[in-house]
Amino acid sequence: MPANKTGSPRKKKGRRVRLIVIAVVLLLIGGVGYGTYWSISTVRASFPETTGSLQLKGLSGPVQVKRDGYGIPQVYGNTPEDLFRAQGFVQAQDRFWEMDVRRHMTAGRLSEMFGSGQVETDAFLRTLGWHRVAQQEYDTKLSATTKKYLRAYSDGVNAYLKDHQGKALSVEYAALDFKNDGYKPEKWTPVDSVAWLKAMAWDLRGNMQDEVDRALASSRLSAQQIDELYPPYPYSRNKPIVQGGALDEATDEFDPQASATSTTDGTSAGGGATGAAQGLQSQLSSLSKTLDQVPALLGPNGTGIGSNSWVISGQYTTTGKPLLANDPHLAPQLPSVWYQMGLHCKQVSSACPYDAAGFTFAGMPGVVIGHNQNVSWGMTNLGADVSDLYLEKVTANGYLYDGKQLPFTTREETIKVAGGRSRTITVRTSNNGPIVSDRDDELTDVGKNAPVGSGADDVAPDRGDGYAVALKWTALTPSNTMDAVFKLGTAKNFSDFRKAAQDFSVPSQNLIYADTKGNIGYQAPGRIPVRAKGDGRYPAPGWDSRYKWSKFIPQSALPWEYNPKRGYIVTANQAVIDKKKYPYLLTDDWGYGARSQRIGDLIESKVKDGGKVSTDDMQSMQMDNSSEIAKLLTPYLLKINIKDDYVRRAQQLLESWDYTQDSDSAAAAYFNAVWRNTLKLAFGDKLPKELRVKGQCLRVRPADDSGPLEDLEGNTRLVRECGKRDPDMAQPDGGDRWYEVVRNIVKDPGNSWWKTAGTRNNPGAVNRDELLAKAMRAARSELTAKLGKDINSWSWGRLHRLTLKNQTLGTEGPGVVQWMLNRGPWNLSGGEAAVNATGWNAAGGYDVTWVPSMRMVVNLDNLDKSRWVNLTGASGHAYHAHYTDQTEKWAKGELLPWAFSKSAVDKSTDDELALTP
Repeated sequence: MPANKTGSPRKKKGRRVRLIVIAVVLLLIGGVGYGTYWSISTVRASFPETTGSLQLKGLSGPVQVKRDGYGIPQVYGNTPEDLFRAQGFVQAQDRFWEMDVRRHMTAGRLSEMFGSGQVETDAFLRTLGWHRVAQQEYDTKLSATTKKYLRAYSDGVNAYLKDHQGKALSVEYAALDFKNDGYKPEKWTPVDSVAWLKAMAWDLRGNMQDEVDRALASSRLSAQQIDELYPPYPYSRNKPIVQGGALDEATDEFDPQASATSTTDGTSAGGGATGAAQGLQSQLSSLSKTLDQVPALLGPNGTGIGSNSWVISGQYTTTGKPLLANDPHLAPQLPSVWYQMGLHCKQVSSACPYDAAGFTFAGMPGVVIGHNQNVSWGMTNLGADVSDLYLEKVTANGYLYDGKQLPFTTREETIKVAGGRSRTITVRTSNNGPIVSDRDDELTDVGKNAPVGSGADDVAPDRGDGYAVALKWTALTPSNTMDAVFKLGTAKNFSDFRKAAQDFSVPSQNLIYADTKGNIGYQAPGRIPVRAKGDGRYPAPGWDSRYKWSKFIPQSALPWEYNPKRGYIVTANQAVIDKKKYPYLLTDDWGYGARSQRIGDLIESKVKDGGKVSTDDMQSMQMDNSSEIAKLLTPYLLKINIKDDYVRRAQQLLESWDYTQDSDSAAAAYFNAVWRNTLKLAFGDKLPKELRVKGQCLRVRPADDSGPLEDLEGNTRLVRECGKRDPDMAQPDGGDRWYEVVRNIVKDPGNSWWKTAGTRNNPGAVNRDELLAKAMRAARSELTAKLGKDINSWSWGRLHRLTLKNQTLGTEGPGVVQWMLNRGPWNLSGGEAAVNATGWNAAGGYDVTWVPSMRMVVNLDNLDKSRWVNLTGASGHAYHAHYTDQTEKWAKGELLPWAFSKSAVDKSTDDELALTP
């Protein structure tokens, strides 16, 4: 083994700073119960060995683990099993706390670690049964090869666990001892790895939240108003991913070269009236609350969760070969959800085909996004509608289905609770899925006031005490998505890539492709249902078999492209294909194309007149901060005659603004505050409390009051009503759906959405300009309170901040523990629906709630000139040099060199560890 390099000046400086920080921390926490226990040795006890030699039982031969200056490992072995065994060992070295928390979450066993506060979340997850489905996948669906690799990975994790417990695993276990003394992690299993795919599928589950929100909105808004808040996708303005091709309906095969013609009605085969609970009342709010408890751990789910990816053919690049970019948008986590890694067979052959590098999940073998020696691939959320809520009529003997009473399938689940007594729950399942409304006492009357059915033949049974709610979701049916992960890693060409995509069932992702021979491509994969009746926009009547899923879209029918004439492919959660030219319904709840169209425009502007795109250009595009809603709305704001000089000075910030949201921009700060207040006045204050921010209260007319707004003495007849939603899940969230809503009414100054309620002393707005003027005044006051009176001192970054929080203990642990484990804040550029998608929820505030969780640009001409960056760092150990050492670069839009060839990896290696049999 080559001699280890001496520490670089940068690394030595990093160690000195870290020791100083640790010393300061110990001084600060001394005397509060932790100081005597959390010594420097405790903090450092879990730092992994990255040099020398360690024995790893089960290897067929030596494995080298080479880490660069950022601790990113490249693993070299003789067999695939050796690679995955070493991958498990190395990931456990850096990230086992994260892995342990994840597997307890996916199994509904968080209470075993953290006590009674997690019982409700566990009960909901047990009801969904993620771990049960993962076990079924392992037992019945996965290939023998995949199982072999999963077992090897588990053996590697367990080899590390055998010699590391408590504080030697991570400092979090030392903290956990204060709450759960004696906790000892169990052995890792292959099913623990498979189950994480269910968590990712939940995060990217499609339109379930939209389905709930539309139902909740019906308690206050008419069907027409709800449709106005969920406008159709603007196909004529924002291009879909696949811009040509057609389905041969005789063979159910999609041909990207065929000429598309309009389908009969522009809707799903088998579409039609929803037959759904369009008037579902606020009883669904409890279900919404229960659903939200899980995303609170995984990340907010809504219009912001998505990603960017694009690939450009060599005809338009400076290298003459494709360039591929990807940045998935997920909730910020510490450590990042991603773990950078390379897996290299020393001699690539059919027996050992792996030579891949990219972004992996700690806790799961393989490379999820990245490249091998032949091809590169990226992913964005396709957003297909793969879940439906069904209303169930519960009877004395079960539930009603086509006029018959059927018994529920039931099972008991015991939830063990650290420091408390175990809880037992009964899970009921109908033929539509698990009854999710059983998980909260308030849910027993879900649907109590819900009118259902939209036609004369849609007769709803008597609702009695209310309907139960079942969840039907493709991720609750066993699949072999794990097979696809390994197949992607060894794909040699587009044919191999498409075959791998056929196994990628859940979550449904847009897969983009490029290879070293110069080809680019796209494939829409996934297990996507076809509904016999209904369109999935509202909860469906579970008692009527006409609303069942009749089949799944054949894989051969899903859209794809290969070397399109335009020379590039962009996927950013926009529509996959024009619904008028495609007979199957994928979803109607797409992202609305603000990011995708901006990326396309940037590419077009670069390549016009013979221009070429470089790797630097791809990196710059990822950091584009332009605001589409600002371009639309600012001209209207500037035309308003503001007489108050206090507000006028703020308005003047917009006069020379170029609509970019740099962190130091005062104009961006003011515009986004105006946008937030515009949304609140025009829409937010008109939504039911179930959709508004928790604790934000309004005075509204009682639901049963139809009299005058004021009595004869001028006293208002209003009652106080407070919101119920967590800030990062409330509406209006300000995403590009709301861009489209405003675009549709902005030229109509008298539209009813611009009108607001008022009182004698505080008149409401009667038109667009009055409402915008109110929003501008409110924004001026808000920013004065938050940023100060001096407009020149304002900046978007001071409002738009990212704080990274350690999993679980960083959000729910003692304050001093949170202080030790969390990092930040960082003042960020970018914004909602910008390409640099540092998302924020306009209803809840300006803090960053989701981010580009990593960024990469792959150069298919020379893979060693590719670039990448992670949100945090390789290590999950607080105070380790690689805990957040990439975050500052990530925030600035910088990328790290991505060495791939053995010579490039050797040159970049700082630490080398030999794992021996």
